[in-house]
Amino acid sequence: MDFKSELLKSIWYAFTSLDAERCGKVSKSQLKVLSHNLYTVLNIPHDPAVLEEHFQDDDHGPVSNHGYMPYLNTYILAKAKEGTFNKEMFDELCWMMTSKKNYKPTVENGLCSGKNSFKLFCLFNLLSEDRYPLIMIPQEVEYLLKKISTAMNVEWDGDLLEDLLSQEASVQDGVSVWDFLEFMDTGRFIRIDSREAFSLALDEVFMEMYHNVLKKGYMLKKGHVRKNWQERWFVLKSGLMEYYVGEELREKRGEITLDQNCVVEALPDREGKRCLFCIKTPGRTYEMSASDLKQRVEWIQATQTALRLTHEGKISLHGEQKLRRREQRESSSSRHSSQTEEPVSQEQNQDLQNEIDSIIQHQKELDKQRREKEHQEKEQQLELQRDLEQQLEEVKKEKQSMVSQMAQMEEDAKQQQERIEELVLTQKMLEKALNDQIETCLEEENKRKELERRLSEEQQKAEQLRSGQENTERSTPKEKEAEEVKNDQEEQEQEPAEKEEEKTASLTSSTISSLTPPERWTPPPLEKPKSPEGQRNKQWNVHLTRLMTPITPGDRSDHRRVSPIISCPIQGEALTSNEFITKFQATLKKEKVEEDDDDY
Repeated sequence: MDFKSELLKSIWYAFTSLDAERCGKVSKSQLKVLSHNLYTVLNIPHDPAVLEEHFQDDDHGPVSNHGYMPYLNTYILAKAKEGTFNKEMFDELCWMMTSKKNYKPTVENGLCSGKNSFKLFCLFNLLSEDRYPLIMIPQEVEYLLKKISTAMNVEWDGDLLEDLLSQEASVQDGVSVWDFLEFMDTGRFIRIDSREAFSLALDEVFMEMYHNVLKKGYMLKKGHVRKNWQERWFVLKSGLMEYYVGEELREKRGEITLDQNCVVEALPDREGKRCLFCIKTPGRTYEMSASDLKQRVEWIQATQTALRLTHEGKISLHGEQKLRRREQRESSSSRHSSQTEEPVSQEQNQDLQNEIDSIIQHQKELDKQRREKEHQEKEQQLELQRDLEQQLEEVKKEKQSMVSQMAQMEEDAKQQQERIEELVLTQKMLEKALNDQIETCLEEENKRKELERRLSEEQQKAEQLRSGQENTERSTPKEKEAEEVKNDQEEQEQEPAEKEEEKTASLTSSTISSLTPPERWTPPPLEKPKSPEGQRNKQWNVHLTRLMTPITPGDRSDHRRVSPIISCPIQGEALTSNEFITKFQATLKKEKVEEDDDDY
């Protein structure tokens, strides 16, 4: 069947759909719309004036099919070129026009709903006879049903077709496309358990027969520049092998042009890849890796078939097979007619019948063996599937346990991390506290040394004072008076210094409590005074003894009073040496005045 005959079948359906009265004629306005759509979908420049000139003698009356055919052949089919338009879009336009008026399915959401009906319509046109009205003979129906069953991996049951042919006498010579879709939809041609499986199988057969796809599937392809292996989806046609990123055919990565200069060869395993073969072209060698040995053999055979079709100038393998099946039917019918005309003896008929019976019996045995083998393979596949499912369940369980363990380990690690952070923070706080403690101890040590230095200075001053007092006791009263005057002058000069010492007295009183008091100094035994001068010496010795004994701040103990004249505070802060000397000198002056009064 040539290219124009294929287009004409779909156009015939579109033309008949416009014939609402079933009279074989269509109005010119409808033909204008049809012609415009055909021009558009076939990618042909449209000239509206040509249609008016062609039918200028018949402006008002309808145009018959025979009247439209010359215009169709001259201005549309003759200008249509294969490869310049999308044939599937062209057939979809014709199907849309004819299905609205002619296709009325009896089963809602049946097998032929949606895209399935369009694909069956295209396959029907491909296998139908080249005479109008278009019909498909039972042999071609059986061929198509076997292809669909094979794609579904189910066994072909010919009893349904035989029962239908025996019940419906009208379909014995051929079935129309509407009867074909009706029988498929109601399940009278083929028994279908899953609509999804039928849709997938029909799509595979549609790609193979309608789009002339000899083979398709995933293979590994070696890169030309990087030399790495990438998985690609290959589609093999007559004269062309295309490869895509995925089976959705959305992103095309390249194509291999197949001509008479191309060679396909098998390659030994290498680079860790198995089932290798290559396609050598004049410009490049393409290396592929199939999934197994069977797939490699199928790809090599399919590629050789594509090369043969290209060499013979043919495009469709199924078109060639259809012509062969038609020739075989014609030759068998001619042989059958010649045999009926010639006289055949009884023995020859018997021998021929026996031979036919033996062939039928042998065929039945082969079919039986094939069914048993397929049943065994199916059982093995089911067993393997069950094992794989069981292994998959075990892997899922292990994965879940590992996920839970990982989650627990992550939780433990998180807790450990928080604990480490807390310990680090505690360590920093302890280091800071230790540094503060060290600084405090150093400050206290410095204060203690400063207090010891001041205490030693006070002791030296007290020693000097004691030695000066001894010298004073030896001097005469006049010298004492001169010394007292001198001391008064010194007191007046030392008043600023006393104020400065009073500021440091608070530091001395607050820190002296932390120091360990030194051992008490035991003064020499005092002699009993025999005169008022001796009485004064006794009082001085008592005061000197108290001066040499350190007085702690806030000391509340009762000290023995040496003389009721000297008032020394027992509570509050202790007197410094200068204060004590000042009060002591004042007391001496007072006592001296009293003695002078007594003398008088």
